[in-house]
Amino acid sequence: MSRIGKKPIEIPPKTKVEVKGQTVVIEGPKGKLSWTVPPPITVAVKEGKLVTTTTQLDRTGKSRWGLSRSLLANMIKGVNDGYAKQLLVEGVGFRAAVQGPNLNLTLGYSHPISFPIPKTIKITVADTADKKPQITIEGCDKQQVGEVAASIRRFYKPEPYKGKGIRYVDEHVRRKAGKTVTTAG
Repeated sequence: MSRIGKKPIEIPPKTKVEVKGQTVVIEGPKGKLSWTVPPPITVAVKEGKLVTTTTQLDRTGKSRWGLSRSLLANMIKGVNDGYAKQLLVEGVGFRAAVQGPNLNLTLGYSHPISFPIPKTIKITVADTADKKPQITIEGCDKQQVGEVAASIRRFYKPEPYKGKGIRYVDEHVRRKAGKTVTTAG
């Protein structure tokens, strides 16, 4: 049996869980998420807990069972607490601002970049103590928050020589030494 898959998931008091066939709908204070569970796995609500079971007990079946349980646990955590990722914009003249439904980035290119913000995601921009823009991405879907953060970071990945670019707040950029000047003689 899958060690992760067989663990029941506690349902918090403010969370409403509906199971309709293979579709699970979870609603909480931060939002509403739904997911269709793959066929060998079944989901049921028993005694205030969400329980997953499977009929496929080979290696891939057990791994899918554990994955399904983890995804459902992430959904429950997301609709209750939400998820957040923080990005730091580093570089001279690099700016970020939210204007209406778009995130506008000035990253040293010949044109400004306008990133459309998805409806279920909230993005805020604040300056840190050393005047660097910090982008905070919040939402109830862990996967979507991660995808939005990764696509914003992709506009200008941190480079190893000066450290310019967009990076996660907890990400360490490995710096390289530049060219050294030697005198002939």
